Amino acid sequence: MAKRKSDYFGLSYLVSVILAIIPVTAWICGAITRLSEGKILAFLIRLIFGFTIVWILDLILMILSKHILRLL
Repeated sequence: MAKRKSDYFGLSYLVSVILAIIPVTAWICGAITRLSEGKILAFLIRLIFGFTIVWILDLILMILSKHILRLL
């Protein structure tokens, strides 16, 4: 069975949601997560639009899907 990627830095779901609710930590954790996965386009989108629609979209998708949804 393949192991599912965990949320921010291997932290639990609850801790990841708390970090995602705070805009600054969501922006930093999201950018580092995308960069460490090698997703340069997602990293650049996060840097440019991180405090707007990307933050809200990530938060909603994290709450609904119970994990970080990696679109790009």
